[in-house]
Amino acid sequence: MESNRRVPLWAAALIGLVSGAVAVGVSLLVAGLVKASAFPVVAVGNAAVDLTPAALKDFAIRTFGENDKTVLLTGIFLVLAVIAAAVGVLAVRDIRYGLAGLAAFGVVGVLAVLTRPGAAAVDVVPTVAGVAAAMFALHRLVARALAPETGPREAGPYDAGPHGGRVAVGGGGEERNGGGSAGGGGGEERYGAPVPPVMRAGNGPYPFDRRRLLIGTLGGVAVAGVAGLAGRMLSSRAEVAAARVGMALPRPAVPAAPLPAGVDLRIRGLSPFVTPNHDFYRVDTALVVPQVDPRSWTLRIHGMVDRPVELTFADLMKRPLEEADITLCCVSNEVGGPYVGNARWLGTSLAGVLRDAGVRKGADMLLSTSADGWTCGTPVDVVLDGRDALLAFGMNGEALPVEHGFPVRQVVPGLYGYVSATKWVTDIKVTRFDRDEAYWTPKGWSAMGPVKTQSRIDLPRDGARVAPGRTVIAGVAWAQHKGVEAVEVRIDRGQWRQARLAVAPTADTWRQWVVDDWDATPGSHTIEVRATDATGYTQTPDLAPVAPDGATGWHTVSVDVA
Repeated sequence: MESNRRVPLWAAALIGLVSGAVAVGVSLLVAGLVKASAFPVVAVGNAAVDLTPAALKDFAIRTFGENDKTVLLTGIFLVLAVIAAAVGVLAVRDIRYGLAGLAAFGVVGVLAVLTRPGAAAVDVVPTVAGVAAAMFALHRLVARALAPETGPREAGPYDAGPHGGRVAVGGGGEERNGGGSAGGGGGEERYGAPVPPVMRAGNGPYPFDRRRLLIGTLGGVAVAGVAGLAGRMLSSRAEVAAARVGMALPRPAVPAAPLPAGVDLRIRGLSPFVTPNHDFYRVDTALVVPQVDPRSWTLRIHGMVDRPVELTFADLMKRPLEEADITLCCVSNEVGGPYVGNARWLGTSLAGVLRDAGVRKGADMLLSTSADGWTCGTPVDVVLDGRDALLAFGMNGEALPVEHGFPVRQVVPGLYGYVSATKWVTDIKVTRFDRDEAYWTPKGWSAMGPVKTQSRIDLPRDGARVAPGRTVIAGVAWAQHKGVEAVEVRIDRGQWRQARLAVAPTADTWRQWVVDDWDATPGSHTIEVRATDATGYTQTPDLAPVAPDGATGWHTVSVDVA
């Protein structure tokens, strides 16, 4: 193939850089689908670390500290950019040289991946896919930069100049007249100066087409960007999932007492006392669940404090740890709704962290922020009144599920989640309600959100058809940090009858209840429930919507007995 020397050096380098970017983006995307550690750039970096002499490693740590790996990866990407640019220069001379350069780079990547501990054959797929995509991009970009005509061009009215010379049409479309060949090699003259040959059929050099090349590079950059972004999201998800699975929860200094006998009535269809993690409700504003690596997570405590604090996850784990059984409820839970659940949480005392920071007089609000920017306003006095307010990282004996706030979330009993239960928490500003507003307050929701005493009928379901005879009516009731004292049920607006209550380990959990002696007769029936908390307050029958501070009313179901 004849050398295409007429492509400018910058354009040749751009072709190589865009092709390299496509390789990185596609390999990152495929690595996100296969295994994050199979990303060839990371594999090459790890191999470089392994081959680096100990003295040089120590120098890097002393010089760059925690940024040493960032510096290394930056250096690798710079080297890759230089190599990619060189591949582009080779490719415009002869496409075979460029393809060979990419193949050589692929071999280095494959070797780096396969030498990692625990590597498998499938780990080379991201490298192979990235190199294949780069080869395709390189071939297409070179073709776009050098676009020959497919056949001979008929002479037109502008092909003959006033002196009988042939005309080359430049980028601006103007006529350029020459007087014949000059200097040999088939060139024409432009007003007496040598000009490049026109595009023609045959084996002559092809002209450089800047417009087509730039359009092609934009497409390549778009492919690289979209693939890289998607791959990064997938890789982050895989990395965080691996970190969560590999996390061993430490033993708490203050363990929760074993659940007493009778805490769960074990009635089929009744909500269990402990809500399994996969069944626990999820209500938040995150369109995409934040993927927060515990190794890079920090929590900043600042604002109206004497000593601002910044904690890493390792710092959090070193603090005295506590376990607590706590029921959470969302303010958007309708009467009888599903957005309530109970779990055993593991974490450190939020009050203890605040006391270490030294809350200043006059502060009455904690403005907490999640990794995705959502904010929550929690009353300071509630957190400091002795209840089990936690910075939690464990849920029902395992690390927090990612969708429930991994690695760390707030858990404060007695408050609706929108004013207490920040997931993926990264920042807590100690402030005042008259100075700052959280996410939901400007939207019309109350700044304070104590949980209202509520009860729910789980059995029988609304609209159910049941057989005549002895029928079980059962459900749950909650009044966090007050405790449920009694639950009453009535049928068809008759007399209220006391339900039998399950044992409750603390006032911060919900409580199961049951009426198992209803003799159901044929026909349609309405069942209502109400709860009374330990303060003597009994649920109001007045129905109110969830806004601005939680729903009220008695849960009612209708059943047909036949």
